Amino acid sequence: MDTMRDHLRPFRDYAARHFRWESDASGRVATLTLNRPDKKNPLTFESYAELRDLFRDLAYASDVRAIVLTGEGGNFCSGGDVFEIIEPLTRMSMPDLLAFTRMTGDVVKAMRRCPQPVIAAVDGICAGAGAILAMASDMRLATPAAKTAFLFTRVGLAGADMGACGILPRIIGQGRAAELLFTGRAMSAQEGHAWGFYNTMHEPADLLPAAQKLAGSLADGPWFAHGITKTMMNQEWAMGIEEMIESEAQAQAVCMMTKDFRRAFEAFAAKAKPAFEGN
Repeated sequence: MDTMRDHLRPFRDYAARHFRWESDASGRVATLTLNRPDKKNPLTFESYAELRDLFRDLAYASDVRAIVLTGEGGNFCSGGDVFEIIEPLTRMSMPDLLAFTRMTGDVVKAMRRCPQPVIAAVDGICAGAGAILAMASDMRLATPAAKTAFLFTRVGLAGADMGACGILPRIIGQGRAAELLFTGRAMSAQEGHAWGFYNTMHEPADLLPAAQKLAGSLADGPWFAHGITKTMMNQEWAMGIEEMIESEAQAQAVCMMTKDFRRAFEAFAAKAKPAFEGN
């Protein structure tokens, strides 16, 4: 009988078609770089679909434990390409439009469901769907030049896009999220840091190394337990306090059954650093 382990596969050599995918020497940290710098790294129908499929498939990764998401050329992502996405959308029927909006929402679902922590390293323009990708990440690092705008209203659309009305208020608060989603104005890096959208600030040359260092520390940690933490942070949004506490009791009991839990205790007793193996 097949086991889950039989379906795991390495992603070190994943051959990306619409962005750049690179693994570190250990294979545990992967850096996903949006790489159309001439247009500030916009998304296309094809890159949306590949992002969705990749993040879905990462549930079956045998090697990757943390992911850094970034953009090339001093910008993160300018959102959907105006001529490759926006213009075609103006000519689509309602069923096709709904298929598109569901597909883009599936990118966020896949990012939230994959067990690996996703760390966004944001420099320069971070707009529209690019701001959503940063929002959907588990942690966000930025440079002082980062400008984040949920600018859907600027093109006559609702701020309700790809989960923004549900997720953004949980990160920065209802009033601040309402301001950004109604006005479409850019949030400065300083505001984003003060409001809790960005975890830390770095100079441009230090941004990617800092994100990769953070990802590496998570990948070297109890990464099975990290996956449980991510799952519970997502599931508990819709729970009452009683359900939250019971769910966490069950989740923590699962983690206590792992060998990593015993490894951590034995390392502590021996005054050594634990080597986690994810089982």
